[in-house]
Amino acid sequence: MSLGAKVAANLPYLRRYARALSGSQSTGDAFVRATLEAVLADPELKASLGEGGRVPLYRAFNKLWSSAFLEVADTDSGIIDHEAAAQERLSAITPMNRQALLLTTLEDFSIAQAAEIMDLTEEEVENLVQEAVSEIDRESTTNVLIIEDEPLISMQLEDLVRSLGHDICGTAATRTQAQDVIADKMPGLVLADIQLADGSSGLDAVDDILSIGSVPVIFITAYPERLLTGDRPEPTYLVTKPFQESTVRAAISQALFFGSSRPLP
Repeated sequence: MSLGAKVAANLPYLRRYARALSGSQSTGDAFVRATLEAVLADPELKASLGEGGRVPLYRAFNKLWSSAFLEVADTDSGIIDHEAAAQERLSAITPMNRQALLLTTLEDFSIAQAAEIMDLTEEEVENLVQEAVSEIDRESTTNVLIIEDEPLISMQLEDLVRSLGHDICGTAATRTQAQDVIADKMPGLVLADIQLADGSSGLDAVDDILSIGSVPVIFITAYPERLLTGDRPEPTYLVTKPFQESTVRAAISQALFFGSSRPLP
């Protein structure tokens, strides 16, 4: 496989990480572009990417993230409120804590791999993760709507949400059921599958909710690469099926941390 093909295969996931880390699709994508430019200009870095896969790519991104500031004009609607909410909470958790948390949960790197990416010891990464979890868990609890047509997965998500101290305001297997739930109670967070039982779309169900008010949304799908194309606004929080519970926990913490998200239109 060529270097370009190897980078392209990992690019959707690096963009997901960059977006979750920055809280903005435009800012995250700008850092990814700058990382690719740095790779092209550095023969040694290009060689390491050919040999080491994801770790050198994320390491290159994190070096840039830690040392640079990019001003990005984000014209997407709602982004000002989104970033304002993020900045309000950034005083409670440092960027390095978020990096460690996202690398070991959302991106599923081992502690050793995250340590290599961040140029830290494994013990330092473990401490950063624990600090991040502690800070985020201090956020107030909320009501969660689960839009999922597979009963076992829906029950698994219910148990996980309750274990984090949140309440379930309802579950739905179709767009119509989701409409019934929000007619009774507006959720503070939504976990949504893409394809629902009756052929309806989780994206449409989420649009119904967002037409009423701003709510953080985490999409769950078996095909994340179909949504991470860069061709249109994308979900900030996207979990891949089959998922690890730690990944969903991290996504919930991040979504509540930033206080909003912007799903696919």
